[in-house]
Amino acid sequence: MADIEGKGTRPSADKPTFRNEGGATRGAHFKTSSGEQGESQARSHGRNAAAGPVGSPRGAAKPVVPAAAGIPSAKPVKPAAGGPAAEPVKPAGGEPAGGEELRRVKKKKHKALKYVGIGCGSLLALVVVFVAIFAVWFGMLGSSMSIKDNAERQELEEELTPVNSASDPFYVLILGSDARESDSGSRSDVIMLARVDPSSGSVGLVSIPRDTMVTINGSTQKINAAYAHGGSAMAVRAVSEFAGVPISHFVSVHFEELEEIVDMLGGVWVDVPESFSAGNGGMGFEAGNQLLNGQQALAYARERYHVSGGDFGRAQAQRQIVEAVIRQVLASSPVELPGLIGQLANCITTDLSVTDIVGYAQEFLGKELTVYSAICPSYTLNQDGVSYVATMFNEWKRMMQLVDAGLDPNDATAEIPSEQANNADLGAASNSPAPRDYEDLAANAMTTDDVAAVE
Repeated sequence: MADIEGKGTRPSADKPTFRNEGGATRGAHFKTSSGEQGESQARSHGRNAAAGPVGSPRGAAKPVVPAAAGIPSAKPVKPAAGGPAAEPVKPAGGEPAGGEELRRVKKKKHKALKYVGIGCGSLLALVVVFVAIFAVWFGMLGSSMSIKDNAERQELEEELTPVNSASDPFYVLILGSDARESDSGSRSDVIMLARVDPSSGSVGLVSIPRDTMVTINGSTQKINAAYAHGGSAMAVRAVSEFAGVPISHFVSVHFEELEEIVDMLGGVWVDVPESFSAGNGGMGFEAGNQLLNGQQALAYARERYHVSGGDFGRAQAQRQIVEAVIRQVLASSPVELPGLIGQLANCITTDLSVTDIVGYAQEFLGKELTVYSAICPSYTLNQDGVSYVATMFNEWKRMMQLVDAGLDPNDATAEIPSEQANNADLGAASNSPAPRDYEDLAANAMTTDDVAAVE
């Protein structure tokens, strides 16, 4: 039998002896004045036995174990009758043999914490990845709808007036080109000035006839020539001078892409004011409120020969389509909005970023959308063999005062606020060489009043 150190003495026959399953013995020697050891002292001594004698290095005293590998933890052996109660033998680690189960529980707890840490780290990594993908996606969309020519983009930025905050009203110039693939020209066939007021949830759409007489580079021309001669910057300048308002943003939509936009939205509801047969639009329509698909909306927005008011009637149809698209977009949920705007971004060219568009759209969410629709009061005029559209200056000035105040531009009884009444630039049409004495000319011409009214 091997000697085991414990308090520097050897176990005697009258002291409790513990055996493990391999037959190795350990002794514990207790010094007492009475020769008997209390249970508490035995327990205390049992805890200290594995640590070795006082003054010796920790763990120096270890039991001699048989050479067989995999010996299980020591189990207590019943002492001789009358002996003190035997305590479980503690292994070298300082824990009782039964503590193996405790160690397993503790290990599971640490492993669980480890898995939680790994899970949190993985989640964070996924969030970072998705944010990166979202940023790249936004960047790609922004690039697809931005003005590609650096010089043109810089010139446009110089013409635009920044908006102070997302809730402030601002003006947007909307241009549309009806050029077919075989056309080489780039004149803007659709010209709209939109006043957008996110705080009140209102939009004022005003069409400016494409043949409106203005001065461009010192010569009398139609206003849609500004885009052909000087791109988006010159178009913004011409419309800003004509309306007497600063313009903050620019949007260009190609007619061929209008069909795609409408189909993306699942069609748009339009109240067709009158029935007409197929003309240059290629389709005839019955009067009434109806859901138009992309092809139908494009045909409706192109017709000018078989509708009342000719080109003035076509401008009204274009405003109806734009209003319907705006309503459809804003009717989408906040979750759908970014994806929908992403689709629309492929159909337009603008100075706006995707973030700007989403931000403005979110300003409107939850508000009841109000859209006012009007056209610059005008009449047809033939001068020097060229067909123009001339402006009714007094009516135009009042209309722009109402638009700038966020009121209905068609309300003949509305009172103009003093701020707009004192603004001499509103509706001044300072770049128009059309006759200022126009009452008799307008009385004998087609005017914007000849358009079929939408109920």
